[in-house]
Amino acid sequence: MALRINDTCISCGACEAVCPVEAISQGDEYYVIDSNVCVECEGHFDTPQCADVCPTDSCVKD
Repeated sequence: MALRINDTCISCGACEAVCPVEAISQGDEYYVIDSNVCVECEGHFDTPQCADVCPTDSCVKD
């Protein structure tokens, strides 16, 4: 299962900087998570780092 970024994203870039597998990139309107790459930080951190740093709570479970 992967996380996704919803349309409340303000494109601050905080999530991209903390992703250990580089699954996050700038999309046309806001950042996006590649669901084929996202591992929800399993094996890297106890919690998804993108969700932890997101100031608008835009990183959510799909």
